[in-house]
Amino acid sequence: MPFFVEPWFVLGFLGLLVGSFLNVVICRLPAGESIVSPPSRCPGCGHRVRPFDNIPVISWALLRGRCRDCRGPISPRYPFVELLTGATFGVIGARFGFTPGSMFLLVFAAAMVAVVFIDLDHQIIPDVITWPGLGLGLIASFFGPPHPVGALVGALIGGGTLFAIGFAYEKVRGIEGMGGGDVKLGLMFGAFTGWQGALFTLMSASFAGALVGAVLLARKKADGRTALPFGTFLAPAAVLSLFVAPRFFQWYGGLLHR
Repeated sequence: MPFFVEPWFVLGFLGLLVGSFLNVVICRLPAGESIVSPPSRCPGCGHRVRPFDNIPVISWALLRGRCRDCRGPISPRYPFVELLTGATFGVIGARFGFTPGSMFLLVFAAAMVAVVFIDLDHQIIPDVITWPGLGLGLIASFFGPPHPVGALVGALIGGGTLFAIGFAYEKVRGIEGMGGGDVKLGLMFGAFTGWQGALFTLMSASFAGALVGAVLLARKKADGRTALPFGTFLAPAAVLSLFVAPRFFQWYGGLLHR
């Protein structure tokens, strides 16, 4: 009987490794630093992280969240990003298996993880992620859903809707309501998810953002002019749409025809 390992396990393990790299991307990319060199180092003392201290999740746990050299604390975000990426890759493997299309989805998911935390920290979404991501999404459409026409329509819905909302908000309120990074992100996730995924992403991210905004307003930690990092809501909603959007619209269509 040939040896076979389930796709979710292999890709989940790969996700842990990719998550470790994403921690570097999240930290260095907004600062304009190279994500390749120098090697990983302690954010406190700057000492190079030894290979045996750079094992995803495990090293952080064994070191009890502290640098081996300076004993300074290392944020639990590092293992969280690794676990999040591993879990996302594993779910993609379980749902889509080993296919050319799923390989593109892994890159998309990794980019979305990076967007979540970069936008949360700096309220920017780097063009180096979104423009190549848009191109990759259009290429991926030749290997599976949403297919080329669906990818183009999805990109137009994702980016166009966000542009229209931002334009209208600025005209009415006199302040910027949607950054250019969000619009480019809309183009990217629309290309990967198609029109159904783009609509689901916009609706669910808007709902989540409104909910968080209401909580912040109620706790007096924000006011009507406080800008929320919308990419932090859009990116996870876009990944979720890969699994939920088709069934959601099938369910919604059933309601309309009752």
